[in-house]
Amino acid sequence: MAHIKKTKGVIGILTGGGDVPGLNPAIRAVTVRAIREGYQVIGIRRGWAGAIELIRDKKADNSNNYRILTEEIVNKAGRTGGTFLHSSRTRPSHVPKINLPKHLQEQYTAEINDLTPEVLKNLDFLGIDYLIPIGGDDTLSYGVQLYKQGVKVVAIPKTMDNDVPGTDYCIGFSTCVTRTIEMTNMLRTSAGSHERFLVLEVFGRYAGFTAMLPTMAGAANRCVIPEYKFDIDQLTELMISDRSRNPSNYSVVLVSEGAMFTGGEMIFQDQEKDMYGHAKLGGIGDLVSAKLKELSPKYNNGKRINFITQKLGYLVRGGDPDAIDSIVPMAYGNLALDLILDGFYGRLVVLKNGRYDNVPLEVITSSKKIVNVRAHYSTERLRPHYRRFEMKPLFIMTSE
Repeated sequence: MAHIKKTKGVIGILTGGGDVPGLNPAIRAVTVRAIREGYQVIGIRRGWAGAIELIRDKKADNSNNYRILTEEIVNKAGRTGGTFLHSSRTRPSHVPKINLPKHLQEQYTAEINDLTPEVLKNLDFLGIDYLIPIGGDDTLSYGVQLYKQGVKVVAIPKTMDNDVPGTDYCIGFSTCVTRTIEMTNMLRTSAGSHERFLVLEVFGRYAGFTAMLPTMAGAANRCVIPEYKFDIDQLTELMISDRSRNPSNYSVVLVSEGAMFTGGEMIFQDQEKDMYGHAKLGGIGDLVSAKLKELSPKYNNGKRINFITQKLGYLVRGGDPDAIDSIVPMAYGNLALDLILDGFYGRLVVLKNGRYDNVPLEVITSSKKIVNVRAHYSTERLRPHYRRFEMKPLFIMTSE
């Protein structure tokens, strides 16, 4: 075991996957409460990367792999966006040979290597009794694997796509929706000034919530989502109709990065994939823009309509958290501590129908969370349905 002094118990915490506002408030909530309950908290740096790169030697410099957290450290970061523990898309069970830590390169020689035995030894070396990973379904799916290996895991859902199964809400989603609405409203003045189409590409690989909610809130006329392959002629005709009814002669569409044309597939920036098998998406917004311009004369009396296109990307995941992404992470962190104090593990803290709760961790790998097209998306109008809202959750379409 490492030289770390053990008190009532040691809690490890890490953040994996993409950064979002709200991670630091969650880390703060866990740390402050844990310390006051008599526990020590270790922040594992760079997600699962720190867990595989640690060197089990008391004399080794592991400052890049973990740090002992204090109230002073987390209080300074707790009001800010991003994650001060840093992040990565490392998958310890599938580490390519080229990504192996130097000290493990002689021991592991396959093209793809399972470093789970090293992770388990490293957690033991640090004296970690309980582990709280904060992440999306990729990061947390490995937490499920560790739980099955005997690690006492309590997970916190985070992803701006809001697509972790089992919960209505994931940290980062509200700020993403808020930023998308703000930036769309900012850009509509230029679209109106030049009487153009405004095409905004937003995150959403498999789930269209980040396009649906801003559209429902009035930020856009139409949205296209991964769950439904859309017809570009239909979108063009709708956009021109919207434009003609707008006194400023413009219309707006939000395009999920995972959206696909009828008969087409997802658009990738390149073929390089991360350890979870995901290639980087990007470019569907540009293609939609070009096709809208090309097809516009067909529905606009022979006159071509130009466009303004913008990929919102990291702009909606940067900066400080909004109110919801300050409050929910605080609650999630305390929920995780409650479970540890009560001796319950293998759980995911969640929000369901406006109430905080917890569900079995295995829900992460046993189902998928996507937009229910029949219930919430009009395939004729390419936008969300406006139907009865009584007893719906806060974000309308996020309950399974």
